[in-house]
Amino acid sequence: MLTVLESINLSTEYLKNKGIESPRINAELLLAKILNCKRLELYLSFDRPLVENEVTQYREYIKRRSSFEPLQYIIGSVEFYGLEFKVNRSVLIPRQETEILVETIIKEYQNQNGLKILDIGTGSGIIAVCLAKYLPSAKVIAIDSSSEAIKVAKENAELNQLNENITFIDSEFMKYKNENENEFDVIVSNPPYISSDEFQDLQPELRIYEPRQALTDESNGLSFYKTITKKGKLLLKKNGKVFFEVGQNQSLAVKEILVKEHYSEIQIQKDYLSIDRVIYGELD
Repeated sequence: MLTVLESINLSTEYLKNKGIESPRINAELLLAKILNCKRLELYLSFDRPLVENEVTQYREYIKRRSSFEPLQYIIGSVEFYGLEFKVNRSVLIPRQETEILVETIIKEYQNQNGLKILDIGTGSGIIAVCLAKYLPSAKVIAIDSSSEAIKVAKENAELNQLNENITFIDSEFMKYKNENENEFDVIVSNPPYISSDEFQDLQPELRIYEPRQALTDESNGLSFYKTITKKGKLLLKKNGKVFFEVGQNQSLAVKEILVKEHYSEIQIQKDYLSIDRVIYGELD
């Protein structure tokens, strides 16, 4: 009967031969999920034999990962900005870079009460949930054109006990109608910004498994910025701000879009690799 250590070693070698990055960490996290323990706790149980159903489940997980199915989809959850979130193939897997977008807004408004925030393309709800958590007096409206994504987002709000702080709306952005014009202090979006040409070069985890409509706008990667920035003038209060995550080498193009639509005080934040990642501006 295979022990924990033997199973990890065999799985690590198998994933390595399949071209999976960080095969050892993947092997350990998948087994930790099955054994319902933390990854580091495996090191205290190396001699523990796996029972038959654990071996069967582990083999299934390793097979799925070897086909480049993302680890987070197999496990079914991910940590983001200190909170736990459910994920499945209906939503994008949260990236560390998006934490910069969330953190920028929290720092900007941490001393302001009664904010009204609109999260466009909420996906798994990570931005809406984090803002509702760390700006507790804010009212957050989160919209997405995918009913399956909205379902996941609602589950994440409930998981983090914030379902009463957020209103989720299943709607395309262009069809969304707010109760009152110019009512939001903040609009935030991490829109699809990968161009159709760039999509073909993505890693298989992204290209095959993550929802394409959440990754690319099927053109040059800028169309959602133009749409949100323009309609945002009807949604934002005077001096309200729009916050975007941007792809590599997009910040100057998005800045031009903001300037054209009469946003000012434009700021850009870099990510952990010193790449422009967040841009925001104030409506004149």
